[in-house]
Amino acid sequence: MNSAPRPFFCGRLAVVALLVFATGCRLSGVRTSEAERPARPNVIYILADDLGYGELGAYGQQKIRTPHIDRLAEEGMRFTQHYSGSPVCAPSRAALLTGRHTGHTHVRDNYEFGGFGDEEEGGQLPLRPGTETIGTMLQRQGYATALIGKWGLGGPGTAGVPNRQGFDYFYGYLDQKQAHNYYPTHLWRNAAWDTLANAYFSPHQRLDAPPANPDGYRRFKGTDYAPDLMAAEVLRYIRAHREGPFFLLFAPSIPHVALQVPDEALEPYDFSETPYLGQRGYLPHPRPRAAYAAMIGRLDSYVGQIHALLDSLGLAQNTLVLFSSDNGPHDAGGADPAFFNSTGGLRGLKTEVYEGGIRVPLIAWWPGTVAAATTTPHVSAFWDVLPTLADATGATPPDRLDGLSFLPTLLGRAARQPQHDALYWEYHGRWDGAQAARVGRWKGVRLGGHTHPDA
Repeated sequence: MNSAPRPFFCGRLAVVALLVFATGCRLSGVRTSEAERPARPNVIYILADDLGYGELGAYGQQKIRTPHIDRLAEEGMRFTQHYSGSPVCAPSRAALLTGRHTGHTHVRDNYEFGGFGDEEEGGQLPLRPGTETIGTMLQRQGYATALIGKWGLGGPGTAGVPNRQGFDYFYGYLDQKQAHNYYPTHLWRNAAWDTLANAYFSPHQRLDAPPANPDGYRRFKGTDYAPDLMAAEVLRYIRAHREGPFFLLFAPSIPHVALQVPDEALEPYDFSETPYLGQRGYLPHPRPRAAYAAMIGRLDSYVGQIHALLDSLGLAQNTLVLFSSDNGPHDAGGADPAFFNSTGGLRGLKTEVYEGGIRVPLIAWWPGTVAAATTTPHVSAFWDVLPTLADATGATPPDRLDGLSFLPTLLGRAARQPQHDALYWEYHGRWDGAQAARVGRWKGVRLGGHTHPDA
């Protein structure tokens, strides 16, 4: 199922792939004709946060229950060789939104401003003014556009906020550091602070020993669970825009640590547990394995609610739903990727450009258009999503893209599917820079010695 590419670490093929993609090349594909393309569909893109390739039942998971996401796969198409934009959050999302890989994007790491306190909220490196995104492209095409969830591409008051980058409506976390706590004091509704019924507490704490009473963990919780609020906002948005067309990017921060989830969500899981005391950052939890599984289960329940609402409103056949993750799983904060086989056997984790850090699930659901119960080995990446949505909606894509539309694959026309000569990544958060390229069945990684401060 993994179809892992073979490694190469030296030789002519590696040098050519890395140098060509570092200096840049433009790839182009064949757009699907209007006659072949359904009328302008609604588009919902669901982006999990740090969800591993092997953490869904549809991708072989045995311990975590994901019936609603698995149903999307049963009724749609499952990609087995899809890649995120980066092994960490912000650059991955930048690649998704701009259709450009991290050799060309402005954002190539989680460049942070400010701190974790409310009064220190600074966000991450902003997208530049005038950046062409999926949102700006679909706005020109007459779509209502919304982002509900985690942003991470520009803090409060900057040019990078969603409302200045192609989204008519935003609700969620602007700053990724705020998203380390699922019980924050506030979210943002467009540019306005939305106060929640939670008192502030630090999202990074440590205990010296497990509390004698389970209530000792209660201080790491609040009243308003932010993902639940965002999921409710998603349902309201779909109802309000049922006449369409709309583009909705739903990006909850699940299952990114800290391990926080309402207690009732833990009930289906009974694993052998050692309390997590905060030794590797984030917040303690008495049942870390159950909490992690329950968080993914919570995300799965949101997908089920969206599925049911689309059916009840009669929108299913005119709505393309894509489900993916921004990068691979992490082993910090009490998460246990080895226990869950979170990468599905792939090498590496989040922050690494090996397969486990960047190979992610992709499920496409579009009843009547995408054939049910299909699987494709088509090699694709986040920067392909923008041209795919341009192709699906009839929008005009921006220039200088690295992506290729995979709409022919979605429509069952694999023979007409353009293929990448290579895929390229660079990441600046470890090893004094890291690069990776996939060329056919081969994968090359170079660590250290590469810095590229601007696009």
